[in-house]
Amino acid sequence: MPMASFDGLRFRHWQVEPRADGVLVLSFDRADAAVNTFSQDVLLELGAILERIALEPPKGLVVRSAKAAFAAGADLKSLQELDRRGQVGDFIQLGQQVFQRIAELPCPTVAAIHGFCMGGGTEISLACRYRVAATDARIGLPEIKLGIFPGWGGSARLPRLVGAPAAFDMMLTGRTLSASAARGIGLVDKVVEPAKLVEAAIELLQRGVQRPFKQRFMGWATNTFLARKLLAPMLVKQVARKAPKAHYPAPYALIAAWERSGGAGIQGRIAAEKRAVVKLASTPTAKNLIRVFFLQERLKGVGGKESGIQRVHVVGAGVMGGDIAAWSVYKGFDVTLQDREQRFIDGALNRAQDLFAKRVKDEAKRPAVAARLKGDLEGNGVADADLVIEAIIENPDAKRELYTAIEPRLKSTALLTTNTSSIPLDELREHIARPAQFAGLHYFNPVALMPLVEIIHHDRMAPETQQRLAAFCKQLDKLPVPVAGTPGFLVNRVLFPYMLEAVTALSEGIPGPAIDKAAVKFGMPMGPIELVDTVGLDVGAGVAKELAPFLGIDVPAALGTVEAGKRGKKDGQGLYKWVETEKGSKPQKPELPKDYKAPEDLEDRLILPMLNEAVACLHDGVVADAELLDAGVIFGTGFAPFRGGPIQYIRDTGADALRARLETLQAKYGDRFKPRAGWDSPLLRADAAANA
Repeated sequence: MPMASFDGLRFRHWQVEPRADGVLVLSFDRADAAVNTFSQDVLLELGAILERIALEPPKGLVVRSAKAAFAAGADLKSLQELDRRGQVGDFIQLGQQVFQRIAELPCPTVAAIHGFCMGGGTEISLACRYRVAATDARIGLPEIKLGIFPGWGGSARLPRLVGAPAAFDMMLTGRTLSASAARGIGLVDKVVEPAKLVEAAIELLQRGVQRPFKQRFMGWATNTFLARKLLAPMLVKQVARKAPKAHYPAPYALIAAWERSGGAGIQGRIAAEKRAVVKLASTPTAKNLIRVFFLQERLKGVGGKESGIQRVHVVGAGVMGGDIAAWSVYKGFDVTLQDREQRFIDGALNRAQDLFAKRVKDEAKRPAVAARLKGDLEGNGVADADLVIEAIIENPDAKRELYTAIEPRLKSTALLTTNTSSIPLDELREHIARPAQFAGLHYFNPVALMPLVEIIHHDRMAPETQQRLAAFCKQLDKLPVPVAGTPGFLVNRVLFPYMLEAVTALSEGIPGPAIDKAAVKFGMPMGPIELVDTVGLDVGAGVAKELAPFLGIDVPAALGTVEAGKRGKKDGQGLYKWVETEKGSKPQKPELPKDYKAPEDLEDRLILPMLNEAVACLHDGVVADAELLDAGVIFGTGFAPFRGGPIQYIRDTGADALRARLETLQAKYGDRFKPRAGWDSPLLRADAAANA
């Protein structure tokens, strides 16, 4: 039968190239988009092409991308709109049907993958008989992070291809695999240099591949009825340690669908997949996690592309300054690190080596990375720096004195920044000769793990300074959020009342573990007592000195006077005692009595002050809008992502109901719970997000 003819036909999102050797190359090139994503019209057009191919099949089909990467998965904006119209089920079914047509073609098929290949991109590759990846490929199924799981046949096909353990490790974590790692588990059949990708794909079509016996055996043995009954409870137990079912139902639904239908044929497996994914897509968790994805994308779009920064000078080699320096070096910058004594610099350099040992996997490259970080007791690096980051003690006078010494030595284009966690920038810019090039650059602890950096502005800062700093943050793989330079800025201002109330509750005799348990139950990544110790009681006291008068809150004794050697995690003793383990320093939390019952209003006492201050920040214009506020608090504090951020949580729960609960606490505990200005704002209405 001759190969289908596409002469004279033009497609909007796909390029069809018949080759002289009888192979057809199908290239994904979504119109009017920089990145390939699957929308309804993309899938419909692909379906029409596949129908034609099935009638007159070529000798083989290569599916590739004409863009800089293979595909980013489903078009989430389309998914949100379809959800509003109640058509998610149709969208899932369409993708399954189209990808199944690829699987059923009467000719060999191969996916030629380069760049990132995520979600639907990975699923279309799984529908092909073979997969070849360029060395730059990054392959993943990250849907679990969006509150759903692979719904276009991915969860049905992957366990049979690579075995259930490897498949679930990939799907339950949303982990992205390198080309070599994907080859290691059998997801990819061959890895080649990018220039040889199509050539290698055609060779695979012609020669085929015999997968190793171990892979084929695992694909069968780990999907049998007995294996599913044994493995499913183990997977559930593993997930439960990190993701409560009430908050994150997707991993449990994925395991259950596989356990019940993993032994069925492909049609039965994808039918079970569709039922579960459609149900998950309508949950508040999925809606909010998809919203968080767009918030993250918005932060990635803040600022320009070029920072003009290569050399960084950090003053202050404490935990924050040293870690800022080390992370900057790891991300490719040349850094000099200054402090008043060499012993502080040495300690930071040693910690940096630990970071490089963990992060730089190629041992041969570590010396070159480490060489970019230099101790600089005299501060000679100031003159060559494109950016100076001050990270000394939270004392305005000390900071201003430092700026007076440093600024005359700076290059004319250099930026001067402070990592202050709470001091208003209007207080710090006094006597600075070039305030337009001065800003706050506030990192969060631990620097290597926390994704957010606040760019603090003031009334005399130049817009170009914010643009350059935002570009620098993105070079560090950090998310920049611009905030006003008022006390506490955004994240610490929202977090402070929460931490303060936790310490107040502790001083009243409520056990620390009970306080932490209440916050974690709400969805916080760690409890506030553990958080205070992690941040440091001394740092908390410094923030309290700035913020308590501004917010009109009394400070508990534990943050009023901090004993030497008892500052928290860094000293091994704070509100908890900390012990070293193989996985790092951990708090020793005393066991709660079996009959202990926490006060019924404990969760409200912790969470409502945080929401109250978020409302005040929005009202005061600390950030430009509610979406930036939610993004900053989620990525800066770990605020329960499945709740969509504090403002979204208020919208979902009801502003009037939450305000009434605050007033109840105010009547019982005092005016620290008095509703702040802003609770009457239309931005807190449930329909505000939809109309934004």
